[in-house]
Amino acid sequence: MAKNKITVVGAGNVGATTAFLAALKRLGQVVLVDIVKGLAEGKALDMAEASPIELSQQDLIGTTDWAATAGSDVVIITSGVPRKPGMSRDDLLATNAGIVRDVSRKVAEFSPHAAVIVVCNPLDAMVHVAAQVTGFPKNRVMGMAGALDAARFSYFLAAELGVSVEDVKCVLMGGHGDDMVPLPRFTTVSGVPIARLLPQDKIDRLIDRTRKGGIEIVNLLGYSAYYAPAAGAVKMAQAILQDTKNLICCCAWCERQYGVGGCFVGVPTLLGRGGVEKIVELDLDASEKTQFDASLGRVKELVTRVDQLLAS
Repeated sequence: MAKNKITVVGAGNVGATTAFLAALKRLGQVVLVDIVKGLAEGKALDMAEASPIELSQQDLIGTTDWAATAGSDVVIITSGVPRKPGMSRDDLLATNAGIVRDVSRKVAEFSPHAAVIVVCNPLDAMVHVAAQVTGFPKNRVMGMAGALDAARFSYFLAAELGVSVEDVKCVLMGGHGDDMVPLPRFTTVSGVPIARLLPQDKIDRLIDRTRKGGIEIVNLLGYSAYYAPAAGAVKMAQAILQDTKNLICCCAWCERQYGVGGCFVGVPTLLGRGGVEKIVELDLDASEKTQFDASLGRVKELVTRVDQLLAS
């Protein structure tokens, strides 16, 4: 049986951490590619030298040559300009759109059958760019956002309640921005709705912190988070490569689902070998639907802007 192959584009903090986590989980051959000579090569060598200690896979390649990525099963795009203090995710639109466009052309050329997971911001718009440029079926292009945002919400809840993070299951929808839509009505601790465990004011405070989770880390570090985003991307890649059928919130293409009408946006999905195999439709109440529609509207505005930028 042929070994799975994962390409990680960009050897910065997110990309290098993604590659290392994929190696630790032994998901397959990992190719780390970057335009900066020596960067991917050095980081891949460092990871490989950790393999006798971690007993992880040794099949790691760092390169500037896209030919080494040929035939990848999954490509994770992390390349792009990271956010800095005072910046919103939207401030990265023009620069990262150009980067994702160029990377997506290479992905289509060398790995035409891959599933693509986009990590760079503004996430939903960058997934749109990757899908447009590769021309891949929409189920094979997706964005890591809900996996990260739901993880943040889960952690905040677990810390507040003093319970294991393993017991907290969150659902989160909408765009990857300040108007994302955590859904406490569908969030549980070992099956117990969080409304039974926390007062509404505390739930609202944790929702607000989740929405601002990215900028909280940017303000502390001076640059974007990378451990949790990398973990989210690897979780998605694992679900695809191992066909685990995990239910994961991510940025996926929706047509009639939730009345989206054709757009990439965060929704609960079933991930497996076919990529996004199913959009899970929840029965949203009026307030939840209003919040989701507002977030979707913001995503569509960004998509319109990015199309205009790339056309000019």
